Amino acid sequence: MNPPMKKLDETILFVTGRLAESGLREVVSRIAETLGFNFEIAVPGIQVAALLHTSLLLKRLVVPEHISRVVLPGWCQGDISVLQQHFGRPFERGSRDLYDLPEYFGLSKRRAVNLERYSIEILAEINHATRMPLVEIVHQAKLMAASGANVIDIGGVPGESSPRITEIVTSLRGEGLRVSIDSFDRREVEDAVAAGAELVLSCNHSNIDWVTRLGVEVVAIPDEPQDLDSLDSLIDQLRAAGTAFRIDPIIEPIGMGFTASLQRYMRVREKYPDLPMMMGIGNITELTEADSAGVNMILAAVCEELGIQSVLTTQVINWCRSSVAEFDAARRVMFYAIAAGTIPKHLSSALVMLRDSRLKPKSNASLQQLAAALTDPNFRIYAECGELHLMNCHGHWHGNDAFRLFEQSTHEQSPKIDASHAFYLGYELARAEIALHLGKQYTQDEPMQWGLLGPSAASSTAALHATDESHSST
Repeated sequence: MNPPMKKLDETILFVTGRLAESGLREVVSRIAETLGFNFEIAVPGIQVAALLHTSLLLKRLVVPEHISRVVLPGWCQGDISVLQQHFGRPFERGSRDLYDLPEYFGLSKRRAVNLERYSIEILAEINHATRMPLVEIVHQAKLMAASGANVIDIGGVPGESSPRITEIVTSLRGEGLRVSIDSFDRREVEDAVAAGAELVLSCNHSNIDWVTRLGVEVVAIPDEPQDLDSLDSLIDQLRAAGTAFRIDPIIEPIGMGFTASLQRYMRVREKYPDLPMMMGIGNITELTEADSAGVNMILAAVCEELGIQSVLTTQVINWCRSSVAEFDAARRVMFYAIAAGTIPKHLSSALVMLRDSRLKPKSNASLQQLAAALTDPNFRIYAECGELHLMNCHGHWHGNDAFRLFEQSTHEQSPKIDASHAFYLGYELARAEIALHLGKQYTQDEPMQWGLLGPSAASSTAALHATDESHSST
């Protein structure tokens, strides 16, 4: 339940545990000031809000007559309809994290968007496939398809002519995969097409005399990247031959004419507004030493704005090992943003991997109040205010060195912690330190968010791709 964002003329009772009371008061005060409601906080004799149950609240909670409704912690277990019948007031579960309450009350609600559609087809190349074992080729192809690839591109080895092309293409087609062949070797190309390849990369004046006889689509490229006259001539010949084609003016690596090549894509699109185009984005992602997610997002934007309907990508070098999935996420965001005339912000956090889209910071004051209220030896760990914080009833230790905090805190415990508890502390402090360095949200015992690389991303991605063919606008 998400109440609408409007001024609320009511008094709301928030229920929480003793340890979260000061933090809840700090957060709710800002919400109440913005929305104009009054509030009270009830602590029904329990330390931790996550341990609340409706049966306990029936015994301990008091709801004054002037209370309009009651907001429980999102973790509260049990049937809240029993509470509503007993107290005669509406009860609802709020957010599980109290720092998400502003969004729960509609103050920072992000609109839900449909990112199923896209306009850009992904050709995922398996480099030097003819030198790889067949089982590895099939394995890589399936992974790429699961990540969003529409076509698996079989990359040959320049200067070699492999007799394995038929076997490779036949095996992939047998898996239900679409296949293209990336080779200028006539034997390889003809064998691939005969086995079911639907697209040939690439065609220029060196092979147009025979590639147009194969009856499949080709990728038209200039004889040299800067030679757009040769591309014009090639387009005329392909049209005359009745051969289906898409144009690739060739994007060049940064430092080798990248910006000039972007200008060529723009000129070609202006001259041929209705012809399909392709971009080999691997020239940028593979040859630029940077995490590839942001690079793929920008390339997807360029392609979407220029109406480039397909890309050829690879994911060989380690910094772009998830490029297919990244571009799949990017093409969906860009399709929506440009179609809706909005900026690509707050639509999806799939490509925010190293950092988090937003943090829910705790103030130093709230941390100090929490530390002072602790009465048990269980450790609480936070990564807040530029420091690591470790606290229990024996003390509050904070700083930037996880090893030092561990040493200080365990030295002061009585009785000494056992090996399993020490392992747990080391593990959680290491996670907190990673979050602190990267600018990620850390919550003790909860997984960090890693965008499309997170452990929960695989199942949702697979479900989305199961219906990709009907959702694509190509």
